[in-house]
Amino acid sequence: MAKNDIRVCDKCKHMRMKTAVQKLEKRAPGTEIKVGCKSYCGPCAKYAFVFINGRYVKGATEDEAIEKALVHLKK
Repeated sequence: MAKNDIRVCDKCKHMRMKTAVQKLEKRAPGTEIKVGCKSYCGPCAKYAFVFINGRYVKGATEDEAIEKALVHLKK
């Protein structure tokens, strides 16, 4: 399986880190999910987002952002 780079911001008000990381780990087994500030504060204040393989993917909710991000998973 190819290596995926998945990162989420622990300051994002639209995502709960515990559930978001669990959901991402379940969908991308073996991938280390990096948690920390991504300096993406403007959009982060308005949307849930996931940084995946070089792309910022946003959604109105945590689940929407995760579903959109999964399209960019390397297989």
